[in-house]
Amino acid sequence: MAELVLGVGTSHGPLLNTPPDDWDLRAGADRANKALVYRGVEYPYDELLALRAPGFAAECAPDERRRRHSASRAAVTELGRRIKDAALDVLVVVSSDHKEVFGDELLPQFAVYWGDTMRHEPFTQEQLDGMKPGLAVAEVANQPERSTVRAGHPALAGHLIGQTSAAGFDPAASKHLPPGEWGNSGIPHGWGFIFQQVLGGRDVPPTVPVFVNTFWQPNPPSAARCYDFGVALGEAIRAFPEGLRVGLVASGGLSHFVVDEELDRAFLAALADRDAEYLRALPDDVLRSGTSELRNWIVVAGALRDTALDAELVDYQPCYRAEAGTGCAMAFMTWQAPGDKDGA
Repeated sequence: MAELVLGVGTSHGPLLNTPPDDWDLRAGADRANKALVYRGVEYPYDELLALRAPGFAAECAPDERRRRHSASRAAVTELGRRIKDAALDVLVVVSSDHKEVFGDELLPQFAVYWGDTMRHEPFTQEQLDGMKPGLAVAEVANQPERSTVRAGHPALAGHLIGQTSAAGFDPAASKHLPPGEWGNSGIPHGWGFIFQQVLGGRDVPPTVPVFVNTFWQPNPPSAARCYDFGVALGEAIRAFPEGLRVGLVASGGLSHFVVDEELDRAFLAALADRDAEYLRALPDDVLRSGTSELRNWIVVAGALRDTALDAELVDYQPCYRAEAGTGCAMAFMTWQAPGDKDGA
């Protein structure tokens, strides 16, 4: 039978891939934003700044940005080390698609890719030139320099589709990714970050992508639905008849594009404490904008519910880019058996 031997949660926000001295490229867009979501309410930037007075000017200082960026990059490196030390046979990566692949033609709550391989495509210069200010430098780091083929695991993926369906869920099944926003059927950045940034673009285990519609109306799943789907996913992995060593990754989050340290710390504590009641009760109006990617972590938490793996927070860094508290909160966590974190 397959064994879940490692869980990983990682932020993949654009500030991770952007030199901290360039964070102001996105801060300008924040100041022009009329609908910044904070605790379920939309605010123009000036109103958000007044609400959160005196604001976060000290946290936006250049030295503080550099410190938090450096710490976050060190945590990414540490996650990569732990994944490689786990000697995995397959990765199951749970992330959210920003309509890069699935769009309004078909927008599944949950989808599993069960192809033999997946395309991992670089951006063209034209595509990079068309991105919003500050995004191109971040997004290019999640893609390879040349067209690359990544291995899937169709046997495990097909099993997960069947077993979660039998448990009362209706995941979409994709054997060939749609052309998507970039017209290349490539795997999106939530997975590309794991391949390129966490694993360095090499020695990537066969991967089963699990898509969660965290962002888009009308059908993002509730926190309770995400947790329960995760429970079914974990049971399905452990029921796979081959003796695989499986790692499970949540890619995305925590709070952004308005940082909420109180929410983040409560959420991380709930993960460590296996507090299913808290995780299942997070309201839909809080799970909006980038903070909606908490849903990916909730799925993984549900999948690890019945394992003996212990949660460890590798690091948490609230990375502020403007005085009203906009930016990306970076969190990095693993779930491992005692002793495994040191490569034992």
